Amino acid sequence: MPVDIKSLATALAIGLGALGPGLGIGMIGAKAMEALGRNPESESAVRTSMILGLAFAEAIAIYALVVSLIIKFT
Repeated sequence: MPVDIKSLATALAIGLGALGPGLGIGMIGAKAMEALGRNPESESAVRTSMILGLAFAEAIAIYALVVSLIIKFT
């Protein structure tokens, strides 16, 4: 069964492109929970920074999705 290079490139683009943001989101969540455990009064500031970091990490995953779709359909 031959592997189509375009399909392989698409799979690698989204697979590797989602790996970094996935790890980043996990680390952001873990550090936010650690910060809240140490200083519960800073919940508002921690939540704001956490959501901003999550948004940037998700944006990178969306870029990977767009690249993989471009590879697939061109």
